Amino acid sequence: MATISDVAKLAGVSPSTVSRTCSNHPSISQRTKERVRKAMAELGYEPNFQATSLATQNSKTFGILLPSSDYDVYQKSFYLEAIRGIGLFCNQKQYMNTIITGQNDEEILQTVQSMVKGGRVEGFILLYSRHDDPVIKYLNSEGILYVLIGKATKDLSDAIYVDNDNIQASRELTNLLISKGHKKIGYISSDSEYNFSQDRKSGYMLALTENSIPMNSQYIVECSGIPDYNNDKIKELLTLEDRPTAIVTSDDVLATLLISTAYTLGLKVPDDLSVASFNDSLLSHLCHPQLTSVDINALQLGIEAASQIINHIENPDLLATKIIVPHRIIERESCSSPK
Repeated sequence: MATISDVAKLAGVSPSTVSRTCSNHPSISQRTKERVRKAMAELGYEPNFQATSLATQNSKTFGILLPSSDYDVYQKSFYLEAIRGIGLFCNQKQYMNTIITGQNDEEILQTVQSMVKGGRVEGFILLYSRHDDPVIKYLNSEGILYVLIGKATKDLSDAIYVDNDNIQASRELTNLLISKGHKKIGYISSDSEYNFSQDRKSGYMLALTENSIPMNSQYIVECSGIPDYNNDKIKELLTLEDRPTAIVTSDDVLATLLISTAYTLGLKVPDDLSVASFNDSLLSHLCHPQLTSVDINALQLGIEAASQIINHIENPDLLATKIIVPHRIIERESCSSPK
């Protein structure tokens, strides 16, 4: 059975354009509608009119999806800043938004399906990007417009996303430590199912390879869930006989946990251990010593995501865009040369 994505590919348009053609939306040109309908006839595609009702409502409203509370519940500072950016742009364009989350993926998916079937929103912004996400699968299958904050890994030609170059940022951060004389550098990441976490790990590994520094698998630790549950993993890393002299973490929360654990073991930062991190959140300023951290411009990520979804709502024939927001490293007291 043909899908809306098959029709979009044959017609050379986005899935959301097919969806709007099915509802005879006035924003789609007659020429485009004819091309889409020809592709539908050729493939024998039968539209889901319940889903395409989304496109009939000029509601000027879209949903903002947070990950379920089982995932990264502690990274709210990034989400809040991104939501603030979305809100600032929406205020200018007189668009409304509604925030969606839940206890698990199934609960979020049911809410999204209900909103789609009720035609209450024009599309969605997802504040995260991860592998095999059921919500993304559903949105793709129904041709519903969405924008990711984070790099897409599937359907790249049709995906609209806003992201940082996390590989390059992590490469630069690791190189900063190498430039200070560190050769025993560890990496602590959050759950690897998130695309940003994988990219930051790749950048770390790339920097080691480029500098001919051997990779030690014992130096790489993956933490998932609430940070306090990972104390034992971090203690094991810091009590290795040949422990790292510097560690990159994928976010400031993990860095704060790392510094706290180091102090309980009698290690001082940065004298005994240099720490570098991501997000440049409030924690990086409150931590002692203050954290060297990558500012990923979360506010700008939110602004760009809102800009993209509104542009595609108002101009459905636009090609799927990929926006990279610049980053910068803020060097503070948590990094120094090894003894």
